[in-house]
Amino acid sequence: MIRVAVVDDEELIRSSVRLILNSAPDIEVVAEAAGGGAVESVLATRPDVLLLDIRMPGTDGLAVLRELRREGPDGSAADPDLPAVCMLTTFDADEYLTAALRLGASGYLLKDAEPTRLIETVRVLAAGGSTLDPSITPTVIGGYLHRTAGSPEARDAIGTLTPREREVLALLAHGRSNSAIAEQLGLAHGTVKDHVSTLLAKLGGVNRVQAAVLADRAGLTGGS
Repeated sequence: MIRVAVVDDEELIRSSVRLILNSAPDIEVVAEAAGGGAVESVLATRPDVLLLDIRMPGTDGLAVLRELRREGPDGSAADPDLPAVCMLTTFDADEYLTAALRLGASGYLLKDAEPTRLIETVRVLAAGGSTLDPSITPTVIGGYLHRTAGSPEARDAIGTLTPREREVLALLAHGRSNSAIAEQLGLAHGTVKDHVSTLLAKLGGVNRVQAAVLADRAGLTGGS
């Protein structure tokens, strides 16, 4: 069962998302919260996926994400068992996308998405994949790249990938999980995991969503 937490300042949105997700046989909403108390709720329930609104009064979604990703006072890494995060919002402005991606969000979905897409997004994120709403324009993606430190080097680094790594990257850019990539390419799951780790390191230590954006701009996905 995929455990999901929903953080949104509007009770109607939370209720709607809960009804949609709980209609799926493999998904359960285990926590709901507005901005205040969101971090505590997530840490208490330990969901697999967090759907997080960006703009909320008081504590907004980006502040919640920063707190969840925060390193310990002794410099220790952030909690490795944190959920995959999808920013669920009505805003597609590039500054919000940029901030969310830099903070490690694995997905970005507009609130007017079809219920089936919401369910599929949760499943993809729970399986270790990533997803961006298709309504996000190339301009938004380009804006992210142009303002991401080291992005020219990361784009150049795509040329250093082996043919197999480029093949894995192209599938990763389409939101495939490691298991799905392994099945499609006829490889062992561990082999795909190694390829993903290696190519992310070659691209400058980016995360899966950042790598997907770079792959799109490099023409590996059939886009721009």
